[in-house]
Amino acid sequence: MADGFSHDDYIDAVAGEIDKMAWIADGADPAAPVPSCPGWTMAKLITHTGTVHRWVTEIVATRATDPVSPRSLDLGLPEKESDYAGWIAEGAPDLMDALRAAGPDTQVWTWGPGGTSGWWARRMLHETTVHRADAELASGGTPRVDAAVAADGIDEFLANLPSARAPREHLAELPAGQSLHLHATDADAGSGGGEWLIRFTGTGIEVERGHAKATAAVRGPVAPLLLFAYGRIPADDERLEVLGDESLPATWQRKAAL
Repeated sequence: MADGFSHDDYIDAVAGEIDKMAWIADGADPAAPVPSCPGWTMAKLITHTGTVHRWVTEIVATRATDPVSPRSLDLGLPEKESDYAGWIAEGAPDLMDALRAAGPDTQVWTWGPGGTSGWWARRMLHETTVHRADAELASGGTPRVDAAVAADGIDEFLANLPSARAPREHLAELPAGQSLHLHATDADAGSGGGEWLIRFTGTGIEVERGHAKATAAVRGPVAPLLLFAYGRIPADDERLEVLGDESLPATWQRKAAL
């Protein structure tokens, strides 16, 4: 459990993010492209997120200790893409109920380090927050994320990244001996001071909190910094500043894409 967030805090925040995503989807063209997820439409984004919610519901509700295939689930996906907004909202109560009933410490399968239902509550907050941001970006909006949630999201992202299926084979390709410093300029960006140092080891990454000299630094408010870390906005976004090797942030995004 992260500092400052209880299990119930995560669950309540997930519910809020699902509501926001459903609201955005309800007013969007299902065929609209999602620039931050190349090749995806709004319908694909909603389908993916709602499927993940139902998959996690199954894992937590059944106390699964082995992987569960999403293909084994009856998703109840509507025939009409225009109904997808209601579908993603309908999945929220079951997810909330499963997470609350399990509490934070029930042993279940997780794809990252953790192995508890509490890991999934945290994961669902940040999964849904980032995909809600994708939906907003696709609709021409500017995503806003609470600073404490965004700081926790960066912590969670970096902790799980070496276990994530897509990037884990590519982290060793980051230039060994170099490093990236993320510096949130918000005063209340988390108990660790809003700074992260990511060292590239040649086999993966090492992460520590705090201020340190790095090959490159990306500075800015923690919400856009979260979206940068996830590859949703580039380092040359007007809200961010790059110091040092200006090519390294783009290299990071290519190798750490999630």
